Amino acid sequence: MATEDAYTAEPFVPDRGGLSALRKAAANCRGCPLHRDATQTVFGDGSADARFLLVGEQPGDQEDRQGKPFVGPGGRVLQRALPEAGLDPADAYFTNAVKHFKFTQSEPRKRRIHKAPTLREVAACEPWLAAELAVVEPELIVLLGAIAGKAMLGSSFRVTQVRGTVLEEEIHGRPERLVPTVHPSAVLRADDREAAYRGLLADLKVAAQALK
Repeated sequence: MATEDAYTAEPFVPDRGGLSALRKAAANCRGCPLHRDATQTVFGDGSADARFLLVGEQPGDQEDRQGKPFVGPGGRVLQRALPEAGLDPADAYFTNAVKHFKFTQSEPRKRRIHKAPTLREVAACEPWLAAELAVVEPELIVLLGAIAGKAMLGSSFRVTQVRGTVLEEEIHGRPERLVPTVHPSAVLRADDREAAYRGLLADLKVAAQALK
């Protein structure tokens, strides 16, 4: 069990094995307190041969219930946008910076409201993301939102400053190309959803071009 001063998933990450071994081990992760209220660990989904890897913030309500990433409303926006941008979802590996759903709930039967993870919780989950990257070795990483960007590039990351550009950074000792954009759920919260969707689509087209 992680103490408040030592949040980390590191002891739970296996030394060897592919995605199936990681997924099995992650189901028992107790690296931070978020596992206590979540229904289950929501690990990444996709092939170890995926050309590009998409990183979001954390599972939402539907992801927590179904055990798969990007199956809720924001995920449906993403699944629509990928092929429109020229990206094949079959070439993608989908994951989140944090693997457990963090939420607030006023009463047991009331709707569970998403709550952003803290930087400490993001850092605690980082060993899982590092392990996924080491197995998949994607040609490109698409960062979906500020939390994903901070998880990969540090706390100074600002998605509004670099969205829709190709960044080249060293991540866990490996050179990576990254394209930041907003999280697809931001489209649903926008006053002008159509304009927000066009912005997401434009960023994803940059990613598609980078993979050519």
